[in-house]
Amino acid sequence: MADTKTTWTDADVNDFINNVDNELKRRDSFELIEIFKSLSGFEPKMWGPSIIGFGKYHYKYASGHEGDAPITGFSPRKDAIALYLVPESEKREEMLSRLGKHKSGKSCVYVKKLADIDRDVLKEMIADSIAHITTLYPETAK
Repeated sequence: MADTKTTWTDADVNDFINNVDNELKRRDSFELIEIFKSLSGFEPKMWGPSIIGFGKYHYKYASGHEGDAPITGFSPRKDAIALYLVPESEKREEMLSRLGKHKSGKSCVYVKKLADIDRDVLKEMIADSIAHITTLYPETAK
């Protein structure tokens, strides 16, 4: 079984953000940290080289694959900011319809800049995602 590549590291979150080339993405990233911290109650931690995660939980799939992952988080990528939110929410599509300009994948929502989206809807989505993960994995979510 392959090892999970995205693991909790001791890298400094502020150093990572300060090295993001795009000034707007740096500002948006610092604002996102405050939003995620206030909703999750967790301090930001680096997961792998580029994901800023909040909290963690241990998962185990029926296939036997298991590992640790952040409860929620984001990554200021070159093209867009990736927001890591669970895809299983019953309210996901409705919330996405109110979010503003974005693209979405299975477990990520991509935004170019925070000015393009409704921050209240983003907060609703983050809170919903945290509630979902902590309900699925109550014994390991911390």
